[in-house]
Amino acid sequence: MEGLGGIAMFVQVADSGSFSATGRLLGLSSSAVGKSVARMETRLGARLFQRSTRHLALTDEGEKFLQRCKRILAEVEAAEQELSAASGAPSGRLRISLPRYSGLFEPVIAGFMLAYPDIELDLDFSDALVNVISDGFDAVVRTGELDDSGLTGRKLCTFRRLLVASPAYLARHGHPAHPADLARHQRLRYRFPATGRLEAWPLDDTLEPAAPLAPGMVCNSVEMRVYLALQGQGIAYLPAFTVQRELAAGQLVSLLDAHTQPVTAFWLLWPASRHLPPRLRVFIDFLVQQLQDQTYGTRP
Repeated sequence: MEGLGGIAMFVQVADSGSFSATGRLLGLSSSAVGKSVARMETRLGARLFQRSTRHLALTDEGEKFLQRCKRILAEVEAAEQELSAASGAPSGRLRISLPRYSGLFEPVIAGFMLAYPDIELDLDFSDALVNVISDGFDAVVRTGELDDSGLTGRKLCTFRRLLVASPAYLARHGHPAHPADLARHQRLRYRFPATGRLEAWPLDDTLEPAAPLAPGMVCNSVEMRVYLALQGQGIAYLPAFTVQRELAAGQLVSLLDAHTQPVTAFWLLWPASRHLPPRLRVFIDFLVQQLQDQTYGTRP
């Protein structure tokens, strides 16, 4: 191999999708960059890019090699920062992916920025599935269990989802006493942006398959469903932490609590590595300290 320089050049080409753009960044000609990649392909005995006059795309082998190369560069960077960590406070850029759920992570992120002003945060709020390594994230927060052997994870908090409606809506339409009563109520449903499927409600299997449902609404926004529930437009099924203030103020009421007991966990995930950059280590520790062992929406 051509050493770390060749690996870094390959990663830059893959990220930019262009020999010429990489050359401008490194002060080289596009021909020199292309020859470096060609030499790497010859040594590996595998084609890393599909080339045309207007397009440059990674092959399957190139995609796999890219993930390995990014891990190698991350390890080298982490080792360098570990050696120099004692000389000053953690600094540098962290690219983090967080879920779009509102109301939980904002104060934690604000607190982290105050505690570590030399760390630059690049935050991506999305419910889409991401590949932590190939998409270039230092860490992601997602729900569900850890199922990627290439990642390390720490469990943060857990939360319930609650069925909620406004007192005004319940005054007009009545208070559902049994799960089957939901069939006659307007439901404010959530559609997952990544898959297009509807979020399942915990009581769907109690409804008669042929029973006509009352008109409702479907969207991919937590905020919109909170707003419409507050306006008396229907019943929403929402993470408890998104409506804590509204429930405490009596603006919303939780319904059928005995039937909404399951909890979901948030996990913080990052690429497995023996050497974590100090900026990532303090970010992990801060989120765990602020959120771990808290459960939102659990009834005593």
